[in-house]
Amino acid sequence: MTTVTLPDGPTTPAFVQGVQILAGRTRAWRRLHERYGSAFMVNMPRFGPTLVLSDPAEVKALFTTHTDLVDNIDANLGQFLGPGSLFALRGEEHRKERKLLTPPFHGRRLAVYESLIEEEAVRELADWPSGREFATMDSMMRITLNVILRAVFGAEGAEFDQLRTLLPKLVLVGSALAALPVPRKLFGRFGPWARFAAHRAEYDRIVLRLIERAAADPQLSERDDVLAMLLQARYDDGSTMTHSEIADELLTLLTAGHETTATSLAWTIERLRRHPHILERLVAEADAGGSALREAVLLETQRVRPVIDATARKVRADSLQLGRWTLPRGQGVMVSIRLMHDNPELFPNPRDFDPDRFLGVRPGTFSWIPFGGGARRCIGAAFATMEMNVVLRVLLRDFTLETTDDPDERAHFRGVALVPAKKGRAVVYRRPLRPAVTEPAAEASGDNDSARGEQVTA
Repeated sequence: MTTVTLPDGPTTPAFVQGVQILAGRTRAWRRLHERYGSAFMVNMPRFGPTLVLSDPAEVKALFTTHTDLVDNIDANLGQFLGPGSLFALRGEEHRKERKLLTPPFHGRRLAVYESLIEEEAVRELADWPSGREFATMDSMMRITLNVILRAVFGAEGAEFDQLRTLLPKLVLVGSALAALPVPRKLFGRFGPWARFAAHRAEYDRIVLRLIERAAADPQLSERDDVLAMLLQARYDDGSTMTHSEIADELLTLLTAGHETTATSLAWTIERLRRHPHILERLVAEADAGGSALREAVLLETQRVRPVIDATARKVRADSLQLGRWTLPRGQGVMVSIRLMHDNPELFPNPRDFDPDRFLGVRPGTFSWIPFGGGARRCIGAAFATMEMNVVLRVLLRDFTLETTDDPDERAHFRGVALVPAKKGRAVVYRRPLRPAVTEPAAEASGDNDSARGEQVTA
């Protein structure tokens, strides 16, 4: 019989541990790390007793272990996104589905979306007030939502407008339910689960109508939107995705494809306003047509302010040897992205905002992990980083961002994402028009995913 070996952890009641983590996640992770080291046990809300890892070797071992032995946890976003979502699928089904979903978000395909992103950024930022402080995150949410809707469906219309109104509601309720274990029957047909079910039913009606219309389009093969590609995609045996499966995957892309990216952009503005020397260099580089520092700024922002601060797995084998630990079947394992990014051996002076650490340096696959890792690494990582790059480029080109001595905005947990508590407040002034400078804008959109950004992993 295999002996289970697990690290120590707090002995306070599970409810108390859960409240402490929900009340201040970063503070709680750091306090536990200081007391117990790079691995500890904690009783997580919804997840139960969980092994938390932040040792680089053990994290790498987890991410590279075959999914037959360790895979996604049971309590995941699949319960909100549907049984056909990548989050809900495991093993061979997950591998087959991921293979179909990869092409639209990698390599040369990304260039198709660049002008779309710039168009949405210019349109939204045109309404920014001059010389008056405002929250930028709502603007970023509108940009990224419009971008992913257009990338997925290819064109605007009545259904586009309906989804633009519906999706923020669906994401808000789903995020709250993901954070708190609210029983489905609580409050009956008037509770949060009832609201979520109503939003999901409305989504299904809209999207299934769009799917059926696209499937009947005689020009389908000439379209380059994601929906058209999924309708034409084939598994290795020649079969196609059902319309229900496509609806679930589209919801996964739509919900995961805008909130986290928008939040990273809001954090980028929050960081730059408090680092005037970096902002000054960034503006000079943008005016000269460069992009290296801008890419480094985005990498560093995601390191110091990861929007998703952990990624979880569950042991599916009878037992699993993982570094110092021997884990039993069913054991939950969580990688703390926050603690990994705090590691001074990986990132000297880790609490400093220092984009220069990434100039000319590719971030490590198993150290810089805002998009998770292994078979569950976020499928839209390259798309999101290209999107952030283009939006930040437009902002720097068209506006002067005023710096501030205000305290850092604290992180506020919204159920899935860690957002700036004041939504990335800014003061901007429109810059005068200048001659355009040609720039290879989407160099960050190449095939190298490890340095190129979506953030909810599946």
